[in-house]
Amino acid sequence: MSPTALVTHVHLELWGVEGALLDDPARLEGVLLEAAKAAKCQVLGAVKHQFQPHGATVLVLVAESHLSIHTWPEHGYAAADILTCGQTLPEEGVKTLIALMNPARSEVRRYERGIVQPL
Repeated sequence: MSPTALVTHVHLELWGVEGALLDDPARLEGVLLEAAKAAKCQVLGAVKHQFQPHGATVLVLVAESHLSIHTWPEHGYAAADILTCGQTLPEEGVKTLIALMNPARSEVRRYERGIVQPL
């Protein structure tokens, strides 16, 4: 048997995103909720915060861990992540997040975390 990961962690760099979206915590929450649904996660709750003069952070807590986004509207930039365990589809969440955010450019990095050696 080969080693398995307990968790998948995906980091997203999103450039060239519409500033109005990046400065709207309610819309960002909707994006993360759609991504969580696509990833087959069970949503437990959400927290959002609007910064002054601009920017937002949104965290969606799921039974399998979390999805989050932090934004810099003045740069058209967002940093997001999806951290999940269990029978989820984080790649589908990534596809949904990118489709809804519509960045000019995106970078995705996937990490397998908590590597467990079989007994």
